[in-house]
Amino acid sequence: MEKQPFFYDITLRDGNQSLKRPWNINEKEYIFNLLMNLKIPAVEAGFPASSEMDFDTCRRLAEISPENVTISALARTVENDIIKAIEAIQPAKKPRIHTFIAMSPFNMKYVLNKRPDEVQKIAIEAVEFVKSKLGKHADIEFSAEHFGDCFENIDFVIDSFKKVIKAGATTINLPNTVERTRMKDFTDLVEKVYNALPKDISISVHCHNDLGMATAATVESYFSGAVQLECALNGLGERAGNTNFYEVAVALHNSGVDVPIDLSKIYETALIVSDMSQISIYEKAPIIGPEALAHRSGIHQDGAVKTKDMEKGAYRAIHPSLIGRKDDEKLGITSQSGKTAIYEIITRAGYPFTLQEAERITPIIKEAAEKAGELPTCTIIDIYFKEIFNVKGAFHFEKLEKIKENDYILDFTHNNESFETEGKGNGPIDACLNALKTFGFEQKLIHYEQKAIDDDILGAGATAMTVIKLEAPNGKTVIARGRDENTAEANVKAIFNGLNIISKMN
Repeated sequence: MEKQPFFYDITLRDGNQSLKRPWNINEKEYIFNLLMNLKIPAVEAGFPASSEMDFDTCRRLAEISPENVTISALARTVENDIIKAIEAIQPAKKPRIHTFIAMSPFNMKYVLNKRPDEVQKIAIEAVEFVKSKLGKHADIEFSAEHFGDCFENIDFVIDSFKKVIKAGATTINLPNTVERTRMKDFTDLVEKVYNALPKDISISVHCHNDLGMATAATVESYFSGAVQLECALNGLGERAGNTNFYEVAVALHNSGVDVPIDLSKIYETALIVSDMSQISIYEKAPIIGPEALAHRSGIHQDGAVKTKDMEKGAYRAIHPSLIGRKDDEKLGITSQSGKTAIYEIITRAGYPFTLQEAERITPIIKEAAEKAGELPTCTIIDIYFKEIFNVKGAFHFEKLEKIKENDYILDFTHNNESFETEGKGNGPIDACLNALKTFGFEQKLIHYEQKAIDDDILGAGATAMTVIKLEAPNGKTVIARGRDENTAEANVKAIFNGLNIISKMN
């Protein structure tokens, strides 16, 4: 069974250093409190030797850190860096020093201008120096910068790790400092290191997202033996960013791993960090993006609607509530959409509607979307009213007048020809149908209902709605609606809407 993942947040150090306007102490403290709300167990507070403000920030966060949270400071394998880091985080209940040096052949030769044996000696002496200052129980993390480029000299790197562990390192971090190749190459190196080192040593990964695979590399590294996962809120970091904390946490959760994080705080945190970093969350960002729950294809929309109340959705990775999203799956109406989405949007807006009616008006809505692109809800509702309650066609209702009990005069036009006729029947519906029958417009009523409708739903003055089902001469049935302040007129409008629907079917 895998060990529980240990999330080590690098937002305040690696994320912050990449910002166009790095955060001040107060802003860093605010972000730190967000991390505490998420229940992050370890935070890299900064790089104290880099500036006085970074030193002061690390000191402040060390002072306010909870007893169970590891506070780490970064230091190069240089005595002055290490001394500054130790001074900065001394007040923390669980302090850690994180020191690093590059060990890839390329960087040792062209950046450090040192031989491998010189680099190894520097690493060992730096860890020994930390331990001499912090004592035998020191928490020391050592990183081989550019570990992802160490394919050619992995045996040397592993030998160096063993020696820095002997010197006092408790966590070995394997950074994919620049993502250059396939994820499997990197995770194979991680597994090789894991198999070579003592099992009481914590293996860590720190992946950058240059090729867009940092999340996958981090998740798979966990299953290859890395317990500590170095991530950043909103994926902040140099160049294309660091591993996105949210994606890793949710991916592990979905994989059945016990993730000791408050996932419900993710969405709120993402929005705050976006605002504070002045880096917007792009539309299609996984999990947190505005479009992460959007569906426009008719097939996807149908599946989304049918599984909307289920924990597992047909076309979503998680239930939005898992990360604290209050919004639901978004159905965008375009020329690619179908009747299910149109039905869902109109019924969500509170209007009476059926799938049969949705099927009828879908071509009209799609035609409008072909011209205008994605339609706003107000346009869809406008089409709904025009096509459901005011169906244009050969028939046009003019007036219904009651002359005595069960006796009515009906005025209407058909193909612009005016008709006036008397109709008798048990109520306006029956009388109207009988009147129409005298002119050869015979329809069979197979269902009728009427209800009072709130003005706020159907518009000012609309207080009655009639729903009827008519059987056309060809045997097909249609649903038609009518609305009016007058109950009798709502009934007759429904009939005429039904006649126009039927005439368009022929």
